[in-house]
Amino acid sequence: MLKVHRCVRPVGLKSLSANAVATSAFMPIARWLSTSQTVSVHARFAQWIDATTGKLNTSGLENKWKARWAEIKALEKQQMQANPSSSTELTAEDIERLFYVLVMFPYPSGVLHMGHVRVYTISDTISRFYKMSGKHVIHPMGWDAFGLPAENAAIERGIAPDAWTASNIDIMKEQLARILADFDWDRELATCDPSYYKWTQYIFTRLFEHGMVYRKEAVVNWDPIDQTVLANEQVDRNGRSWRSGAVVEQRKLNQWFAKITDYADDLLRDLESLDWPEHVKSMQTSWIGRSEGAEFAFALDPPTPHSEARSISVFTSRPDTLFGVSYLAIAADHPLVSSAHLPKDRAEEVLQYAQQVSATQAAGSDRTQSTRTGVFTGLYAKHPLDSSRLVPVYVAGYVLSGYGTGAVMGVPAHDVRDY
Repeated sequence: MLKVHRCVRPVGLKSLSANAVATSAFMPIARWLSTSQTVSVHARFAQWIDATTGKLNTSGLENKWKARWAEIKALEKQQMQANPSSSTELTAEDIERLFYVLVMFPYPSGVLHMGHVRVYTISDTISRFYKMSGKHVIHPMGWDAFGLPAENAAIERGIAPDAWTASNIDIMKEQLARILADFDWDRELATCDPSYYKWTQYIFTRLFEHGMVYRKEAVVNWDPIDQTVLANEQVDRNGRSWRSGAVVEQRKLNQWFAKITDYADDLLRDLESLDWPEHVKSMQTSWIGRSEGAEFAFALDPPTPHSEARSISVFTSRPDTLFGVSYLAIAADHPLVSSAHLPKDRAEEVLQYAQQVSATQAAGSDRTQSTRTGVFTGLYAKHPLDSSRLVPVYVAGYVLSGYGTGAVMGVPAHDVRDY
């Protein structure tokens, strides 16, 4: 049960308007303040009220409870050290009391913002609630402190990345302490610490040994100034990097992937056992991205001079609609979208359109406009079951290179999305 301390600022009813007191929302407070309990509240909290302004001394109260909580944590640590067996030999009752609260680790940029305060206030509330409910709560804190952003920031300031990162961690840790967030600082970690990342390296090498990681080309958000890859959240609505302000480019890079597709069936099946909102489960299903279908090769006619681009491989989840194909649509970054493969009279317009689509996708904005547009490449492909039929090839904004082969069939007679 959540224990709520009755701690009302000891003000008189005269400080409330007549209308406010008359409302049902304030009546319980008014009745409570009119009782004799008000005297005890005044006596208990008088030391925290400024006699001149009548304001609550919040800093004094915070310091009091910070000191008290520090004493409690020190006592708990002493008890654990005095009884080391209690930390490893758990009874069924002990296990039932365990509760783990994990919140996103911040990037040590050097200062907290209100987004941090919001997130850590939520986790702090959850942690304290379950502690007051009798749970043994673990609420750790760490620092997402590895990667090029730290190096680039250090280069800009002319200091070593490790010194810059460590300094920022100290500053932000002090700021977190000031908002009274109840973290288990004894479990603090930083992802740039060798004692931490040796385990991520260990996991990666085990995955590599078992064929569970592989390399392939994929499109990323590239910051040409910082020379680093950006997450979608690091690109603003104008398609610019949140750090450098550079216009973000869509670039294909050879990179590592984990073969989670091998576990798609297991992941989808286990989603059904989770007590999550349906819209969240739907998003997870889309993220897993499992699709069943077939691949068909459409030979280009005439073929391009390059042997690696003689045909277009198309994935479809509806092979039964193959005879209804009216056109093929390829992604803006498909290998065929280059001056080496496009007809000379079409290359300039196609490449310009592809660049516009890539910029829209980099901005992470609504792709509604680009999904309704396309441009003819000047290329044709033979239908795989009827070589006498030539199918035009377009570049379209709705086709993504990360889905299937980066090329899809257009079947407007059977699919309203293609109409």
